[in-house]
Amino acid sequence: MATEKTKNPIELVFEWEGKDRNGKQVRGEMRAGGENQVQAALRRQGIMPSKVKKRRMSAGKAIKPKDMAIFTRQLATMMKAGVPLLQAFDIVGRGNPNPSVTRLLNDIRTDVETGTSLSAAFRKYPLYFDNLYCNLVEAGEAAGILDQLLDRLAVYMEKTEAMKSKIKSALMYPISVLIVAFIVTAVIMIFVVPSFKQVFTSFGADLPAPTLLVIAISEFFVSYWWLIFGGLGGGFYFFMQAWRRNQKVQIFMDKLMLKMPIFGVLVEKSSIARWTRTLSTMFAAGVPLVEALDSVGGAAGNWVFESATIKIQQEVSTGTALTVAMTNANLFPSMVLQMCAIGEESGSIDHMLGKSADFYESEVDDMVAGISSLMEPIIIVVLGGVIGGIVVAMYLPIFKLGQVV
Repeated sequence: MATEKTKNPIELVFEWEGKDRNGKQVRGEMRAGGENQVQAALRRQGIMPSKVKKRRMSAGKAIKPKDMAIFTRQLATMMKAGVPLLQAFDIVGRGNPNPSVTRLLNDIRTDVETGTSLSAAFRKYPLYFDNLYCNLVEAGEAAGILDQLLDRLAVYMEKTEAMKSKIKSALMYPISVLIVAFIVTAVIMIFVVPSFKQVFTSFGADLPAPTLLVIAISEFFVSYWWLIFGGLGGGFYFFMQAWRRNQKVQIFMDKLMLKMPIFGVLVEKSSIARWTRTLSTMFAAGVPLVEALDSVGGAAGNWVFESATIKIQQEVSTGTALTVAMTNANLFPSMVLQMCAIGEESGSIDHMLGKSADFYESEVDDMVAGISSLMEPIIIVVLGGVIGGIVVAMYLPIFKLGQVV
């Protein structure tokens, strides 16, 4: 019985050097939990490692997916213009403002210059070039259309990064506002309310219940502010570490994200858009369907879709039609299934999946705009209610005193 594939927890990054079966000196990077895992993985690939060390994080900027998208676009443009590959690497490397990217491109250029194929050179750096990227480059090299596939890959990466950016902005806006609101409330509780408390004590009269409640909360903040902020900060840090490293936490959070009101629909539509866009790009490049599905699941960015893709791949490999396998997954909407069925009948799966991706990318754009416009008044009402409630509670005794006088 096949086991389900899950996201690998993020481990350390190791740099390695060694010799391949032909005695040629090779080097690269690998994610693993320790040096022993790296050495074992290299030996399985027929490489005898001579040096394995944990990569030291440089003071320069980290290499982000956006950097890779820009590099791919620049390389595709130069290849289309007829610039030789090695010269293109030189130009892109020298012109990149990120020293980390420059070093990476120089290392890849050295590998290519010594006879390594471009796809093989990319595969040495899985931290930056995933299977989808390497498979498309390999297909382009084999068919002699590397410039075209690099251009297609650049379009894919640009669309993916644009969608990720929109979703992050939609999610981060309310979170950032709530964080600011909490800090403002804490400042009021720690510094402002105690001043009112001293004034109210001089009244010598009973205080209203809302005022007593606010004062009690203020006293708790004053006494345990270090515990509140330390607990929240530490809890957030350990939660993020668990999310990054613990497989069960990753699975739980991916499932939870899809069930969240409003935001769950946004995550689902973005995952469908990325899934269909990835498969369309791979299939259009001539990558066989079963092999293409290897890269599709992870590209969706959600364990639920990744797990479903493995089952789809297993069914397709036994002769089941793609539409039937997708239907059995109980994950894709009828519109996507209908488009896929039409594509299978007409022999244009890549085109129909691309149309599905266009539709859901447009849906994501509309949802992000709608959520942003919806969240603004909600946040204003919530913040106004909290801050206004505190202000009213603190002025109630003054109003009461004025009535008595």
